[in-house]
Amino acid sequence: MTALADRLEQARAAMFAAIDDCPSDGRLHARAFSHAMDEIVRAAFDDALAAYPNANPSSGERVSLVALGGYGRGEMAPFSDVDLMFLIPQPRTAWCEQVIEATLYALWDAKLKVGQAIRTPGELLQLARSDLTVRTAMLESRFVGGDRDLYEETAKRFRDEIVAGSAAEFVAAKLAERDERHEKFGDSRYLVEPNVKNGKGGLRDLHTLLWVGRYVHGVDSTKGLVASGLLTHAEHARFDRAMRFFWSVRCLLHRIAGRAEERLSFAHQRELATALAYADRPGKSAVERFMQMYFLQARTVGDLTGQFLAQLDEQLGSKGRRFALPTFLRRPRRLGGFVIDRGRLALPHDRFLREDPVRLIALFALAAREKMEIHPSAMRAATRDARLVDRVRDDPTANALFLEVLTTRDHPELVLRWMNEANVFGRFVPDFRKVVAQMQFDMYHHYTVDEHTIRAVGLLAALERGELSADHPLASALFRQIGSRRTLYAAVLLHDIAKGRKGDHSILGEEVARELCPRLGLDAGETDTVAWLVRHHLMLSRTAFKRDLADPQTIDDLVAAVQSPERLRLLLLLTVVDIRAVGPGVWTEWKRRLIRNVFDLAEERLRLGYKRRGRSEEVAARQEQLSQTLGWSASAARAHARRLPDSYWLAEGPDWLLDNARQIAAAEAEIGERRPSVLVEGEEEGATRVSIFAPDRPGLFYRICAGLAAGGASIVGARIHTTRDGMALDNLLIQDGQGRPYNDRRRRQRVARALTAALESEGLPALPPAQSTSAFALAPSVTIAEGASRRFTVVEVRAVDRSGLLAALALAIHDSGQVIHSAHIATYGEKAVDVFYLTNAQGRKLAAADIAVLRPALLAAARDDLAPVTAAA
Repeated sequence: MTALADRLEQARAAMFAAIDDCPSDGRLHARAFSHAMDEIVRAAFDDALAAYPNANPSSGERVSLVALGGYGRGEMAPFSDVDLMFLIPQPRTAWCEQVIEATLYALWDAKLKVGQAIRTPGELLQLARSDLTVRTAMLESRFVGGDRDLYEETAKRFRDEIVAGSAAEFVAAKLAERDERHEKFGDSRYLVEPNVKNGKGGLRDLHTLLWVGRYVHGVDSTKGLVASGLLTHAEHARFDRAMRFFWSVRCLLHRIAGRAEERLSFAHQRELATALAYADRPGKSAVERFMQMYFLQARTVGDLTGQFLAQLDEQLGSKGRRFALPTFLRRPRRLGGFVIDRGRLALPHDRFLREDPVRLIALFALAAREKMEIHPSAMRAATRDARLVDRVRDDPTANALFLEVLTTRDHPELVLRWMNEANVFGRFVPDFRKVVAQMQFDMYHHYTVDEHTIRAVGLLAALERGELSADHPLASALFRQIGSRRTLYAAVLLHDIAKGRKGDHSILGEEVARELCPRLGLDAGETDTVAWLVRHHLMLSRTAFKRDLADPQTIDDLVAAVQSPERLRLLLLLTVVDIRAVGPGVWTEWKRRLIRNVFDLAEERLRLGYKRRGRSEEVAARQEQLSQTLGWSASAARAHARRLPDSYWLAEGPDWLLDNARQIAAAEAEIGERRPSVLVEGEEEGATRVSIFAPDRPGLFYRICAGLAAGGASIVGARIHTTRDGMALDNLLIQDGQGRPYNDRRRRQRVARALTAALESEGLPALPPAQSTSAFALAPSVTIAEGASRRFTVVEVRAVDRSGLLAALALAIHDSGQVIHSAHIATYGEKAVDVFYLTNAQGRKLAAADIAVLRPALLAAARDDLAPVTAAA
């Protein structure tokens, strides 16, 4: 190892020791490491100068070593790149090239990742005119070694020829660049795996403010932002606190990952929470408390950005050089004492909100009513005076104004988000304040609880406006039928209000609803409905995803709980927006079909009682539609229809019905011994479709699971059926190890061969070894629901999802002597929830002795630390 490599290792070791000793001083550690890097870079440069002595250099034989980027700013994480510029007076001279090359080779040999550029002053200035990245890099450049005069002359030319007179252009370009970066990294401050450096509300946003302050006012530190009037002293304190927090997180993240890592993944969040001394609290784990602080700081960055840009816009505007913050130019009909400033809602004077705190709510209600943007100075005042909301929390006028914001049809999510960022929302609804920046430590939820809730309200308004009718025709139609729209909006607002507390958030949320709704102005009947919806907001999805809809008991239980068509309609709408607001890709066609089916069956039961006439008509209609599509003879169509139970016709969509019919016909047409028919073809919602038609026999479902696991496939959905003549017809959705469909034909064929081999093997195939790299701890659980079905025992297993989990569960059921009649497979991020409808070998519900054997077998199978097991014959 070279001497420089030794020094680098020593510098990192010293930084790691400092981080371990005081992890909350990340910015201090970053500056210390940058200083240590100066010593290493200068040593490499000095060695190069010594290797190529030049006692009498010409005017062209000068080199200035310049630090750029974070290194130039004097702040470096442990594995940050070293960005360097070699400034030379004229195009490459032999001596300059020798020195530069020797310096770079020495740094590369030390295993440093170096970003380098070689520029003359003319080249640099020409590039800076057209390239914003070069201009920004030069803006925070710093002299490290070599010819100081050359650097200072070039820096002065840069300020005089490039910076002077171009402030508005630079600011507008940096804001556009910021927006593009946000779009690339998720465009939300509340993603549960944020990017510390580049994500919205992260370090780069703070750096952008520094760049702008430096470009416009020449500030050289964060304190300079106060001196230039861009931030107040209080705002600077928040700025500095956020900067220190993010640097601590970033340095720790590099330390834990052992490399340059900027994404705060689930795998690292627990270690970071422990390193920063967060502890568990009732209802909220240490990692959730740490991430809540992260999101609060990210929100602070967003708030400071708005205040900073508003003040900068005013400063540039006074000089006729505004950078054009987006505005609405529409003038409202009534101002209610507020004024308009360049098309934005503003305050007539600084004490306006303090004089009457109801105006803190009226500000946002007026913005919603008139579709106006709120002036950043008014947002600054609202944030400052938010605590005054406490005085008017019970004021009827204030509550009516809040309800107006919540129930507006025109993008309520935008105004609610403004209220949230100003801390007015959480002050006015204290229970909501408890979920602000509250993350859920799982891979299913993409956003914090407050962001999820606000997005759900926005989706509800989009449904009401008819904008989602193509995706949700049923929900869009039902919205026009509900009796009280404000009941629904209140339920959406409150459905997750009690998350992060000790206890069931649905039950606790019901209590919050009963207390809050009367204050908001809802009558007793509306309050009761909201409370019921909050208590049961997961009922429809749990029924659709975990229960057999062909079992009459499933709909009996749902109808007994819902009791009225109005509540069923409201529950459907709440379910749709709740799932959609979880994150992109969570709502699927599979889920839509299941929820639509359970709604139709429950609505029919509520409307017609126990006649079930609509169910038979629906089955007949689907059979007739299939017959017409196939063009089969009437006798062949009738034979196919009689062969399959009603549950099959209700569960499968038209595409599956058609493909299954053709597959069965092709399999039946083959002469000779009947073999399993395996079809791995087609795609649905990011997964590959698999259909198996084979003679039913004990252990068949295990064979399917084991064969797919052996082929590297994961089952993300499964519906199993048995024909009236003893054949099994199973339809599944699978993905590969990376969670993607099998788009390559050869890979699909390999899966089909592995599946066929498992189905045709003499004995049961071996259980694949358990494989789990999950960062989540979840104790497996087994729930036996005796009363969930009249004919079957319903068993629900919850466990960390992993390759081969379903196969292990199916084997445990088989070895316990039980028979699977229906399986319902669901995954929620890292969590698998698998539900089985079982009987014993005689076709009866499981006895106590059967359950006593089955439960421990399933718990053992659900653990993710199993050694490879060979199935019994």
